[in-house]
Amino acid sequence: MKGWCVGVLMVCLAAGCSRRADPSKATTNSVGAADPFEVRVVRAETRRAPRELAVTGSLLPDETVQVSAEVAGRVAAIHVDFGQRVRKGDVLVELEKRELELQLARARAALAQALARVGLDLSREEAIPESTPAIRQAQAALEDARARYESAKRLVKTGDIAEQRFIEIEKAYQAREAALEAARHELRVALAAIEALRAEVRLAEKRLADATVRAPFDGAVAARLVAPGQYVRENTPMLTLVKTHPLRLRVEIPESAAALVRVGSTLRFTTDAAPGAEFEATVRELDPALEARSRSLTAEARLRSSDPRLKPGMFVQVRLRLADDATVVVVPRRALYEVAGLTKVFTVEGGRAREHRVTPGLELGDWVEASGAEIRPGDEVIVSGQALLVNGAPVRVQSAEGR
Repeated sequence: MKGWCVGVLMVCLAAGCSRRADPSKATTNSVGAADPFEVRVVRAETRRAPRELAVTGSLLPDETVQVSAEVAGRVAAIHVDFGQRVRKGDVLVELEKRELELQLARARAALAQALARVGLDLSREEAIPESTPAIRQAQAALEDARARYESAKRLVKTGDIAEQRFIEIEKAYQAREAALEAARHELRVALAAIEALRAEVRLAEKRLADATVRAPFDGAVAARLVAPGQYVRENTPMLTLVKTHPLRLRVEIPESAAALVRVGSTLRFTTDAAPGAEFEATVRELDPALEARSRSLTAEARLRSSDPRLKPGMFVQVRLRLADDATVVVVPRRALYEVAGLTKVFTVEGGRAREHRVTPGLELGDWVEASGAEIRPGDEVIVSGQALLVNGAPVRVQSAEGR
């Protein structure tokens, strides 16, 4: 019995120790609980303003071409270099021309020889002769044969010459007629050959001219791809030429706004390369169909004026006006908190901070449209201490503005 009492006493002592351990846990929990952050808030508001959609576009050159020569040859000289501006018709590259000059001289000599056969020379190469020495000779022989034939035709009727002799004279006359026709046919063949040789001369002149490469339009040299002394084949790219005016603006329009953009519409855009400046472009072309994957419409516009700050390849921010008078929810600019490329806004709900990821939209003075977030008019938006807040953190409103 005594031993049983001792056991009960030990159990009670153990239980008492266990109870004394509990207050320590409670103390730990109370110390670990965070105190609410004191914040200042401003109520979100609504404003009437134009509704705009921001999309990203890119600037492209009006024309880009790789300049080449239509003939093969060795590069004799390059008259331009990277970044240099050129005018239409300026000489860019010259190939060695000696062989092409010899080919032209040979073609001209062959033409002169053919002209001489028909009694012409290079000074009258465009003339079309009605006769040649061979034709005139055949005509003279035909006149003589015709006179003999007419005389024989009278004599054979009177019996002064034999019938067989008349037949021989008649056949000689017919042979002279055929000889004249053959001479005229040879003239036509010679004229056709002359036309072919004229084409050969023009082709040789063109090949000689092609050895001098000229700028097809006003622009700037974006790349030089060959060097003097290098042998190039036909149509080998030698220079890259870019036409930078007027610049093209290409932009992808979301399906929801595709109906708002038409040929002739004005697009306004900005770029980080020209802070504070706004530029305009006029839509010239629209893709007849939406892109299958992104469901967007490709539009291409031309800039209305040139600006040295704008370069091909730049990214630009384009704003499309969706409505002239729309209701938007705005928050103070100081309510925006940017971190790691994200823009956040915190509101107070039930004594705790709620995080919203927003896309800053229209700017109205010190207020900014909070698009892409579930912020309603009258919501308490935190404007102080955002760097110390996380989603769900307890907060206490120190002061409220705009109540």
